[in-house]
Amino acid sequence: MVEARTREVTALRPVDFARAIEVARRLEENIGRVIRGKPHEIRLVLAALACRGHVLFEDVPGTAKTVLTRALAASVDGAATARVQCTPDLQPSDVTGLSVFNQKTREFEFRPGPVFANVLLVDEINRAMPKTQSALLEAMAEQQVTVDGVTRALPAVFLLFATENPIEHEGTFPLPEAQLDRFFVQLELGYPDASDELRIVQDQRHGHPLRGLRPVVSLHDVEELQRAVEEVYVDLLIQEWLVALVRATRELDIVELPASVRGSIALDRAARGWALLHGRHYVEPEDVEALFGAVIGHRILLAPAFAATARRVGRREAMAELWRRCLELAPPPERADAPLG
Repeated sequence: MVEARTREVTALRPVDFARAIEVARRLEENIGRVIRGKPHEIRLVLAALACRGHVLFEDVPGTAKTVLTRALAASVDGAATARVQCTPDLQPSDVTGLSVFNQKTREFEFRPGPVFANVLLVDEINRAMPKTQSALLEAMAEQQVTVDGVTRALPAVFLLFATENPIEHEGTFPLPEAQLDRFFVQLELGYPDASDELRIVQDQRHGHPLRGLRPVVSLHDVEELQRAVEEVYVDLLIQEWLVALVRATRELDIVELPASVRGSIALDRAARGWALLHGRHYVEPEDVEALFGAVIGHRILLAPAFAATARRVGRREAMAELWRRCLELAPPPERADAPLG
C-alpha cells in the first residue's frame, strides 16, 4: 500500500521538461566526444534509455558498439556496467546468477549475475544457446529475474545492449521473433566517413578517449528523463496515424509476419523520447518517420522474395521501401498543432 501511494505521489509531481532536455543534451554531447559522426545513432540509443527500452546492434566488428555502451555507462555517475560474452556453453545462471551453499551459515546465498547492472552488454547474443537467450526475456520485458523460485527486481535504470554479427552465421542460434520483439530498437552504426575516421585515429594518439570521459548526469537525472518522456504530448491524430502505420504491415505482401500491438506501443513511446531529445515536449509527424524503421523493422518477418532483395540492397534501403509501402496505406495526417505552453 505504501509503495502504491509513493508511485501515485511521483506521478503527480510536475515534470521539468527543461531539465530533462538538458540531461539528454549532456548525455548526447558527452558520448559524441568518443563516438564520432553518429549523432542519429546516439540519439536512438538515448531514446531507448529514456523509454526504458533495449537496443539490438546488428553490425560488423569494429564499429564501436562496445565503445558506445561503455561511453553511455561512463556518462552516468554511479551506473554499474557489465558485459557478457556469449558462447555456446554459456549457461542461464552465468547471466542471472545462482544460489551457492554457504558452509558457515548452512544456508544458500544468492550470488547475483551480470544482469544486475544498469548497463549490460550482451556481446554476440546469437552465439548463446536458446535456453540462455530465453533467460534474458524476463529481464527485458519485466525488469526482473526469477531464480530458484524467487523473483528479484533489477535496478530502476536498466538498459541492455545486444550485438549480432550479420556476416558469420556458423555456430549461431538466431533470435526467435518473441525475443526480437522485446528489443526497443535495432540499429547499425556502420563505418564512419573518411573525416570522422581520421578524427578517431587522432583521438587515440595518446590512448583511448574513454579513459578521460567523466560522468555528466546522475542515475536520478536519468530517472527524471524517463519520467518526462511519459508526459510528452502526442496529438490523437498522430497516435491514430502511427497505429495505422503498424497495422499497414499486416496488409503488405512483402511482409510474412507483421508487427504486433507491441510495435504500436513502442513507436508511440519512441516518438515521445525522440521529441524530447530534440528539445520539444510534443511529438511531430517527422518523429514517427525518423523512427519507423528502427522500431518496427526487427518486429516483422519479411517475405522470402523481399528478404532476398533486402540482403542485396541493405537494411536501410529495405526499411525505406517498407516505409513507402506503409505510407501508401496510411498517409500522414494534417499537421497537428503543438500544445500551448
